[in-house]
Amino acid sequence: MAEQVGTNLTWHEGNVTTEERQACLQQKGCTIWFTGLSASGKSTIAVALEQVLISRGHPAYRLDGDNVRMGLNKNLGFSAEDRAENIRRIGEVCKLFADSGMITLSSFISPYEADRKAARDLHDEANIDFIEVYVNLPLEVAEERDPKGLYKKARAGEIKGFTGIDDPYEAPADPELMLPTHELSIEQSVARLLEMLEERGLLSS
Repeated sequence: MAEQVGTNLTWHEGNVTTEERQACLQQKGCTIWFTGLSASGKSTIAVALEQVLISRGHPAYRLDGDNVRMGLNKNLGFSAEDRAENIRRIGEVCKLFADSGMITLSSFISPYEADRKAARDLHDEANIDFIEVYVNLPLEVAEERDPKGLYKKARAGEIKGFTGIDDPYEAPADPELMLPTHELSIEQSVARLLEMLEERGLLSS
């Protein structure tokens, strides 16, 4: 966990309450945290869910691993330390988005349990729903898909520290939802997510 370096800092509270934001947007902000191997379908499902939510009038925003690494986290590599910092930063960003009332969709491999727990703890401390979705796909199927050709490069030794090949993926022990994407279509996955959001009362204030 990163330590606070800056000094003489004071959190500046606003006048708008969480309840007022929820009433304005007619929903409760939350973070849906998609985790899973590369090529498991995290981003594909998040894109589809975001589109459905917006079409139904629910403000939502998608944060994607590669997209964030091209901007906010462009100074980070793929060492264990940099991966932890990558997830720490995005956990903080998700918390801010969700606090604003946004349904926040976070698609990151996030291979380490400790890093995901830290993101969850941030949300718990702020009383914001954190929904871990394990996009579960057997490694051999992910390698067959390999849309970016990354597994092939990792097997050839061209990429070091690649999750699932020479770096571990620590699967969630108790996610809020598991989506086996080798068995479910995109539409079925989105339907399960919408059902869960409805059951949790997150689509209305």
